[in-house]
Amino acid sequence: MSDKIGILYCSIDGQTHKICNFIKDKLQQNNQNVDLFSIDDFNSKISNYKTFVVASSIRYGIHNEKIINFIKAHKKELDATKTAFISVNLVARKPEKNTPETNPYVVKFFKTINWKPTIVEVFAGMLDYQRYKFFDRIMIQFIMWMTKGPTDKNTKIEYTNWEKVAQFSEKLSKL
Repeated sequence: MSDKIGILYCSIDGQTHKICNFIKDKLQQNNQNVDLFSIDDFNSKISNYKTFVVASSIRYGIHNEKIINFIKAHKKELDATKTAFISVNLVARKPEKNTPETNPYVVKFFKTINWKPTIVEVFAGMLDYQRYKFFDRIMIQFIMWMTKGPTDKNTKIEYTNWEKVAQFSEKLSKL
């Protein structure tokens, strides 16, 4: 086993990828050897890494299906190494829903999947209506209206707490 950290992500609109790149940069500043992969480009073995991170965005309350299928297909390998799971979602913009224990999507996710990562973290994503396709924009505006969030079609807000991401990176480097 090497001393490398592997980070696998699935990002719909780019914020999960941006967060994973930030983590990679922070880890490399701490002299960590890091490989970053999109779910579509991963063709390595989890056992090649001392720590393996899985990061997923959420759309309509569900983590990306490719990530769910990956975890199910590689559960044995994941269980044999130190792992982290990152969920990126807009509900985490609310302080009372930005931890693994209080984020409804993360709680639901771990009730439906048979995997227990070493550490779990939740980061708020980005709201950018201009970037969404018509149907997604309408649906996300409706969800934001229901959760008392911004609904103006010109809204672009990055909710990600980069200090929290930096702290997670530090925690990850010590795993």
